[in-house]
Amino acid sequence: MRVALTGATGMIGRPLAEALRRRGDEVVVLSRGRAGGTGAGEVVQWEPTSGAAPGLAGVDAVVHLAGEPVAQRWTAGAKDRIRRSRVLGTANLVAGLAAADPRPRVLVSTSAAGFYGDRGNSPLPESAPPGPRDDFLASVCIDWEDAAEQASELGVRVAIVRNGVVLDRHGGALAKMLPAFKAGLGGPIAGGRQYMPWIALDDVVGIYLAALDGGTSWSGPLNASAPTPATNAQLTKALGRALHRPALAPVPAFALRLLFGEMAAVLLASQRAVPARTTELGYVFRWRELEPALAAALS
Repeated sequence: MRVALTGATGMIGRPLAEALRRRGDEVVVLSRGRAGGTGAGEVVQWEPTSGAAPGLAGVDAVVHLAGEPVAQRWTAGAKDRIRRSRVLGTANLVAGLAAADPRPRVLVSTSAAGFYGDRGNSPLPESAPPGPRDDFLASVCIDWEDAAEQASELGVRVAIVRNGVVLDRHGGALAKMLPAFKAGLGGPIAGGRQYMPWIALDDVVGIYLAALDGGTSWSGPLNASAPTPATNAQLTKALGRALHRPALAPVPAFALRLLFGEMAAVLLASQRAVPARTTELGYVFRWRELEPALAAALS
């Protein structure tokens, strides 16, 4: 299979590109730069917010991961970049699909568990409604997914993967937590009652591959989160045990808001996402329990 990939230098993009190549697929990287360090063969230059994606003719499938990092202080400029990179960038990717002849048959587009907003203890399968429009990340995810779904009008099968908190010591939330925890300064955030829909990196990659390979039923939203979501307190205790460090230093909500501004809402929100459709479609999680998944991520 010939697969076009955006976001190939990211936390998910790198191992996904490697997995595709290992099984014999040809990977075409769409990148703003040279995509160095991805092992990329063919690289097509594309600025997602500047115009339709090139280089899609003759590609069998597209995986769209590109987007401005959410983990930064949300100034007005940052929020505009976050939204434009996802919503306009995805619309421009779909424009590239419309222009391609022959056209790819499949689009697997990323989203996030932030789609659901702050929902407390309620289990959130893929059928759960979105968060409110005044929740910035939820509103971005809603428009992001709507932009991707436009490809279905072109006869393209569209799968949308709503990523949870990926356990990877080299990137994402876990990498940011490690220095404090290794120093014995880690602890629960704002009481730790909020759910964090964690997932092992191996399983994220596995879900993207399953969405690429699946039939028509592998369409629409798919939660990429482990079947056993954990609270922030449970995650911090498990991480402390894995590192043989105490995890008792609480981080109050006001301190997060001082440090991160509006972006602190991402750390304070509770999303008990469960992979109902993902498992119904037959995906078997390699890592179902938090402690062994953390141990593997840190090894």
